[in-house]
Amino acid sequence: MSIGDADPLALLEVEPGELARRARAVRTGATGTRVTYSPKVFVPLTRLCRDRCGYCTFATAPAHLPSPYLSPDEVLAIVRAGADAGCHEALFTLGEQPEDRYPAARSWLADHGYGSTLDYLVAMCRLVLDETGLLPHANAGALSQDELVRLRGVCPSQGMMVETLRGGLAAHRGAPDKDPARRLSTLEAAGRAGIAFTTGLLVGIGESAADRIAALVAIAASHARHGHVQEVIIQNFLPKPGTRMRDAPPCPRSEFLETIALARLLLPADVRLQAPPNLSEPDELRELLDAGIDDWGGVSPVTIDHVNPERPWPAVEVLRAATEAAGLVLAPRLTVYPRYVHDPDRWLDEGLRCAVLDRSDAEGLARDDPGAVWPRRRREAAQVGTGPEVVQIGRRSTAWFAGADTAPALLVPAPGRAGGAVGEVLAGVRAGQELGEAQVVTLFSARGPEAAAVARLADELRAAAVGDTVTYVRNRNINYTNVCSFRCAFCGFAKGPLSLNLRGRPYLLSAEQVADRAREAWDRGATEVCLQGGIHPSFDGEFYLQVTAAVHAAVPEMHIHGFTALEVTEGARRIGEPVEAYLRRLRDAGLRSLPGTAAEILDDEIRAVLCPDKIGTDQWLEAHRAAHAVGLRSNITIMFGSVERPVHWARHLLRTRDLQRRTGGFTEFVGLPFVHMAAPIYLKQRARRGPTWREVVLMHAVARIVYHGAIDNIQASWVKAGVAGARQLLAAGANDLGGTLMDENISRAAGAVHGQELDEPTLRRIARDAGRVPRRRTTLYRLFDDPVPV
Repeated sequence: MSIGDADPLALLEVEPGELARRARAVRTGATGTRVTYSPKVFVPLTRLCRDRCGYCTFATAPAHLPSPYLSPDEVLAIVRAGADAGCHEALFTLGEQPEDRYPAARSWLADHGYGSTLDYLVAMCRLVLDETGLLPHANAGALSQDELVRLRGVCPSQGMMVETLRGGLAAHRGAPDKDPARRLSTLEAAGRAGIAFTTGLLVGIGESAADRIAALVAIAASHARHGHVQEVIIQNFLPKPGTRMRDAPPCPRSEFLETIALARLLLPADVRLQAPPNLSEPDELRELLDAGIDDWGGVSPVTIDHVNPERPWPAVEVLRAATEAAGLVLAPRLTVYPRYVHDPDRWLDEGLRCAVLDRSDAEGLARDDPGAVWPRRRREAAQVGTGPEVVQIGRRSTAWFAGADTAPALLVPAPGRAGGAVGEVLAGVRAGQELGEAQVVTLFSARGPEAAAVARLADELRAAAVGDTVTYVRNRNINYTNVCSFRCAFCGFAKGPLSLNLRGRPYLLSAEQVADRAREAWDRGATEVCLQGGIHPSFDGEFYLQVTAAVHAAVPEMHIHGFTALEVTEGARRIGEPVEAYLRRLRDAGLRSLPGTAAEILDDEIRAVLCPDKIGTDQWLEAHRAAHAVGLRSNITIMFGSVERPVHWARHLLRTRDLQRRTGGFTEFVGLPFVHMAAPIYLKQRARRGPTWREVVLMHAVARIVYHGAIDNIQASWVKAGVAGARQLLAAGANDLGGTLMDENISRAAGAVHGQELDEPTLRRIARDAGRVPRRRTTLYRLFDDPVPV
C-alpha cells in the first residue's frame, strides 16, 4: 500500500495471517521467487564508540582491546580470507567518533597519520578495494553529507540503522548519535549525495507499534524524495549479558514478524527487505520468509557477527534449504543492489564502477561461481605469438571464467523445480505457447532448481529434435590476417595503429598460402575450412573472391565456410555492388556457407559500445537473408557476457528466430561466452569478466527452447567452455561440439587457454561421457556416414 492511500495505523487492525499474506503478495510482485544474500567478511575496524547504547556489546573501552583500531595488516588478513572464501563484500562496522571520547583513539590516529576515524576508514576501504577487489560497505553511523561523500568514493553503498524515531528511550541514554533527528538527517544527506543506502529498525527496545510505523513511513518518504534506500533491515532485539538491558525481555516474536509484514506493505516495492537470519533459530527462518522478507543480509563464511557474537551465522546451505522449502530460490548479491548497479552515472563514483562491474553478473547481482575473484593485474607478454598480448601477474582467481582452465561447477544435470514466473513460462512452452521478449528474459533469470528445470526442458526438446546423437566436424580455422581497420572493443586478435598494447606481429596471408593450409587440412582429414580475419585496409572485394577460388581450386571437395556478415558487407561496399550479387559471386567461386560471427549482440544499443564502427543489427540480418536467398547456409552466434543484459540476449534470439522462419537458412546456434582476459574493453575497465557458468548453461538451454521447431542444432564451444563445460552443456540442450578447430587463434588472443585443436577421440569421449552417441558430420549436418556431398 502507498503511505498516502490510507492511515498506516489501520494495518495494525489486520489479522496477522492476512497481513503476512498481503506482504508476500507485494514481495512476489517485486522480486518473484528470488531471495538474496551477500557473501561478506566482517571487519570491526574499531570497537570504541562515543555512544553507550543499553543493548550493545560491540562497543567497549580501550583497556579491553589490544589496540584501539585494527591495523592495515589485520584488515587485509581478514579480507583476504574472505576473498579466498568467495566473498564479495567487506562490511566495515565501527563505533561512532571514538576519538571524541577516548584519548587512546586520538593518540593512535595521530601516531598513524590520520586526523579522524573517518580518515582511517576511507584509507582502509581504499586498501581493501585495491588489494582484494572486495566491495566495501561502511556502517559508520550518523554522518554529515560531506563525510558521506568522502566515503562514496570508496564504498559503493553505505548504511546506518535509524532504529527508531521514538526519543527518550532508556536504550539510547548516553548515545547522542541515536537522536532521531540526527539519524533522519543522515538518511536525507545520503539521498542528496546519491548513495545507495541501507537502513532499518531495531524492534523491541521500548518503542510502540505506532512508533515503528512512523519510522517506516519516514524512511519511505525519504526514499520517495531521493530513491536511495536500497534495503531496510528489520532486526529483533535480544538481550545480552553485560549490558544495561540484560534483563529486558526479548522482542516478542509476533511483534517482530508483524513489523516485517508492515515494512513490506509500507515501503516502496523497490526497497528490499531483510531480517538477520542469525537472530532467529534455524527452524524459525521460514517464518521470516512468510512475513515478506526478500533478503537474508550479509552472511560470512569466515568471520563472526561482531555485533551479535553469541549468534553464529547460519551456513549458506541452511539458508538455501529454508528458502527452497518455501518455494523460493537463493541468489548472491553485491553490497549494492542491481537497480543501482545498472544506473552507475547516478549512484556510483566513477572510480568504483569497474570494481562493481568486475563482480557483477548480467543482472547486476553477484557472480555466483564458487571460488575467489581477485583483481586482475597484468604486464605485457614477452612472447606474443598467437596468444594474448598481456599476461596476468599476482594472485589468480579460482572461480570459473570463460576460456580459463578452471572446471565449472556442476549445475546440470540436477533435480529441477520451478515455480513463480519461471514455472509459468516453462508450462507455457510445454503447452505449445510461443515465447516473447518478457518470457525469454524470465527464463534467463532462473536460479538454483529453476535453472535446472530450464535445462531439463531444453534437454527434452533436444531429444525430441535430434535424439541422442552428438555431432562434430573435422575442420580448420584459417585466420588470413590479423590486421583490421575496425576497432571492436572486445577484440584481442586484430592489430592496427589503435590496438591496445599492440605487440603481436601483424600478418597477411596470400591466397596461395591460404590454399596451402586448406590442402594440409584436407590431408589431415578435415572436411571444412573456416575463413575469417580482420578487415585489412588494403582489401577490396576481390580479395575474398580470390581466396575462395584458390581454396576451391586446391581442394574442390573441401567445404568453404567463410566470411562474416561484416566481411561480406564490406567486400560488397568496396567493390561497389549489392550484397546479394556479391554473395552470388562468392558462391560461384566455391563458398558454401557463412559463419555467424560479427553478430556479437544483435541490439544496436550494445553494438554502439562493443563495435560502434561495425555493421548494425539490420545489416547483419540482411547479409544472412541475402546469403540464404542465393543458396548459402549460415549459423547464428552470440558473444555474451561483456556489457549487455538479459533483455539484449532475448532480442538477439528472437530477431534471429524471426529471420529463420522467413528463410530457413540457419543450420545451428553457437553461444560464445566473452573471454575477458586480454580483451581491450576489459583492460580499459569497461566490461564484466564474461558470463557466469549459470549464464552459459542458460544461454544454451534458452536457445534450445526459443529455436525449437526452427533450428535443430545447438553447439557447445569447447574453446570457450572447456572440455568439462562442453560435457555439461550436452545436458542443457546442446547436441553439437563444433569442430576439431586446428589453429583457432581468436579466442587465444583474448586470453583463452583452450585452444588450437581438440583431437577427435577427445570429442567422442565428451559425448560418450554424457551418455550420448558421437557422430562425425559435414558442415551442413549430414552425418559423415551418409553418401551425401559436403
